[in-house]
Amino acid sequence: MTNWAYLLISVIAEAVGTTALAASKGFTQPIATGIMLVSYIAALFFLSLTFRTIPVGVAYAAWCGIGIVLISILAWAVHGQKLDSPAVIGIAFIVIGVVILNVFSKATPHG
Repeated sequence: MTNWAYLLISVIAEAVGTTALAASKGFTQPIATGIMLVSYIAALFFLSLTFRTIPVGVAYAAWCGIGIVLISILAWAVHGQKLDSPAVIGIAFIVIGVVILNVFSKATPHG
């Protein structure tokens, strides 16, 4: 279970980094740029730890899918981005795909 916790930490760090990247305004805002750099380094470090037991394809698919959802939520909360119905439906399909991959796929080690 620890590796899934590492994956979750990695996703959160990546989402924070991407939100900070948008706030950095092309690297002109030093604090946001610093947060982005630290967050991306942490995201990649914790993602690398998940590869010890979770196959790369499965971990990366989950990382991307969960990250898209989290970044969309942060973009709405922090930057006021609005999502239309097709965007919400698309994000729902991503969530469904991640659930199918993790619950039903034999490529994912359980336990």
